[in-house]
Amino acid sequence: MKVAQERHRHNQPGRHHDPTLHKLPHLSPSRDAVVTCLAASVAQVHLCLNQTITSCPQNASLFPGHGGQDLAARLDLPDGPHLATALFAHCFTCSKDIPAARRIAGRLASMGIAVLRFDFTGLGHSDGEFENTNFTTNVQDLVATSAELERRGMAPSLLVGHSLGGAAVLIAASDITPIKAVVTIGAPFDPEHVTHNFADALPRIIRDGVAEVSLGGRPFRISNDFREDVAKGQLTPTISNLNAALLVLHAPRDATVSIDNASEIFLAAKHPKSFITLDDADHFLTRAQDAEYAADVIATWATLYLDMKRPAPPIGIPEGVLRVSEADASGFLQDIQSGPHHVLADEPAAYGGTNKGLTPYGFLSAGLGACTSMTIRMYTRRKGWPMDHVSVDVTHDKVHGQDAESEATSKIDSFVRTITLTGDLDADQRASLLEIADLYPVHQSLERSNHIETKLA
Repeated sequence: MKVAQERHRHNQPGRHHDPTLHKLPHLSPSRDAVVTCLAASVAQVHLCLNQTITSCPQNASLFPGHGGQDLAARLDLPDGPHLATALFAHCFTCSKDIPAARRIAGRLASMGIAVLRFDFTGLGHSDGEFENTNFTTNVQDLVATSAELERRGMAPSLLVGHSLGGAAVLIAASDITPIKAVVTIGAPFDPEHVTHNFADALPRIIRDGVAEVSLGGRPFRISNDFREDVAKGQLTPTISNLNAALLVLHAPRDATVSIDNASEIFLAAKHPKSFITLDDADHFLTRAQDAEYAADVIATWATLYLDMKRPAPPIGIPEGVLRVSEADASGFLQDIQSGPHHVLADEPAAYGGTNKGLTPYGFLSAGLGACTSMTIRMYTRRKGWPMDHVSVDVTHDKVHGQDAESEATSKIDSFVRTITLTGDLDADQRASLLEIADLYPVHQSLERSNHIETKLA
């Protein structure tokens, strides 16, 4: 994923920096599982393939806001073909750099969807004064950035909004013609709901026209114009006339915006619409696994409604880059993306992981078993043999290397395959298929000596 970074014009606290991103070399499909094992392993796996690591470039990006102010933006671009564009609206008084926004943007970019996320006027690194903004100006910022994306040949077809940003994208969708799909995350059905965050200051805001409040430990000046503006927000007509598919994501235990809001949004919408709960996530999707789950759901759901036909790769061009990136710094959960395909790698809970995916050696065994099954099917299909089904059980262990010349006590990796063939196959055919199993590409990669090159980006 390439990242276009906003210009460093302000030195404000709370700045978030993206971790260094890595690229792996282009690989053939049959070896992806082996490379997954190499890149995901925490310590041990030194098998099979070459590896090169490079970093991703970053470029400056500013987008015009509703009044011409500069909005600090981050444009997450796909490494491969650009198939669609999404616009992300952050939550009330948040920023484009909150973990949930980064995670969702990165996941969509890995699917070929470029994502623009920006700080609303007066927030983060964007120009303007927050006390002079309101819900309507947030909507206008979305429309303005969408127009700029269209001018650049990247008209958005997907809107994603978190909390009050979710209410904003519902309103903005009607003014952004190419929009085909809208996603809300923990969004309020009534924009005025946001005033409960500073309910004790409402009398002062009404009396003085503006008052300073503390939100999340930070001071903000809220104007009476903002209060009046959110009070006028009516989502029912907008939602019922929404000319786009709608996905509502909400956590049942959301203590900031209750799940009743999600129910009202969903009931007001017409089909196509989907409603998915986020289990025990909090409002801000603070835990990495919650943001990961939301990102996966959005990325998968969006492909149903966006025109994301990939161009045919030129003859001789490798399949693409397999990227493994850390999903949870407190454990070992890894996010693995290869083209449109996404899986998770992890370690068992007993070894400090969360057991949400295959282990690195599990992926290696999976590559061995999958290629064995594929090779046998390809051979029987070509021969016209009556095989109904094939399955492969793989076990892995470390055993003493009896044939090791230098160290009699050294250990080697032992993979045992048990192949089950179903169908009217005679003894000679079964024997032939057992021999064929040793000739497939991943088996040969594992048996031969390999060179692994590792470089710092």
